Amino acid sequence: MDYFNAPGRNHLFVPGPVNIPDQIIRAMNRNNEDYRSPAIPAMTKTLLEDVKKIFKTTTGTPFLIPTTGTGAWESALTNTLSPGDRIVSFLIGQFSLLWIDQQQRLKFNVDVVESEWGHGAKLDVLESKIASDTSHTIKAICIVHNETATGVTNDLAKVRQILDSYQHPALLIVDGVSSICALDFRMDEWGVDVAITGSQKALSLPTGIGIVVAGPKAIEASKHAKSLRVFFDWKDYLKFYQLGTYWPYTPSIHLLYGLRAALDLIFEEGLENVIARHSRLGKATRLAVEAWGLKNCTQKEEWYSDTVTAVLVPAYIDSTEIVRRAWKRNNLSLGLGLNKVAGKVFRIGHLGHLNELQLLGCLAGVEMILKDVGYPVKLGSGVAAASAYLQNTIPMIPSRI
Repeated sequence: MDYFNAPGRNHLFVPGPVNIPDQIIRAMNRNNEDYRSPAIPAMTKTLLEDVKKIFKTTTGTPFLIPTTGTGAWESALTNTLSPGDRIVSFLIGQFSLLWIDQQQRLKFNVDVVESEWGHGAKLDVLESKIASDTSHTIKAICIVHNETATGVTNDLAKVRQILDSYQHPALLIVDGVSSICALDFRMDEWGVDVAITGSQKALSLPTGIGIVVAGPKAIEASKHAKSLRVFFDWKDYLKFYQLGTYWPYTPSIHLLYGLRAALDLIFEEGLENVIARHSRLGKATRLAVEAWGLKNCTQKEEWYSDTVTAVLVPAYIDSTEIVRRAWKRNNLSLGLGLNKVAGKVFRIGHLGHLNELQLLGCLAGVEMILKDVGYPVKLGSGVAAASAYLQNTIPMIPSRI
């Protein structure tokens, strides 16, 4: 029984956790079982191979850790770095801020490059730091691919280009929590050494699996890193990989079955089709925002995110009231503005198991709430703009052709 029951389904449009497909719910609806039986290692082996496909890597080693994205962050850092190591980290919003806080508490020497919220990472500053670091004191570059607090996507290919142009050996460690499996992400091609994501984002699972994929350079670094780690130690995983049992401790068995179903759904649709679908949803949302006469928190088109749109509201409106009313009146869940943009933006998440008609329902709800809080929106304007775009871009469903 829901604590706050409402008719119909909750319209979940926060940028994670996201809607869970019925196929995944059914896959997880099962009894417990012995993870030491042959069944779980056999399934784990296929999961590890298939996870590499969504990261677009053939050389990476995946770890399916029973944790959140925060735990995946810690695993990536502590397995590759030692206390006191200098790292460059970009502060562009709430989640990059939290990651930097973790880096500092783990006793790394964090060189913070801060941008105005709504702007991308200052890659010109990175280039200057890399160019001057001829003694290679910088051990890692840490960057959030998609900052969900502000709807900003960073150019990872450019980061790799900068490192390569100066032949700098720093590790490239990427938070792909709200990007991988929704935005274009190419681990091998972009030379990403460690990438992470969380099960509750584009994979459309419940929270509980932090997925870390480490490239060969990161695996080598882990042999020498002096940071204390126990639960997150890759060495323990690699030992059990060699034994063919895969798990150094009890895994989240139900989530593994859910992950199997999630990957099957992605491969059935086609990963490139999944990415294209998110591109359509992002573009349609931005057209709706424009039609409402509102502005995107993201300051340049090159940084627009296709998984979340942060919408700026006029100064006389508290965006928190929009989120509150949407939930209370329309059973619509939108994302709050966080930290520096609290009360200034609300966020529309458009990632995971989601289609165009679901998005249009969300946009209609937002219009009604904007009217409620006193914003002079023309009802139907955003829905019409999004519909006009989607009507010309939605492809036939492959399985139904």
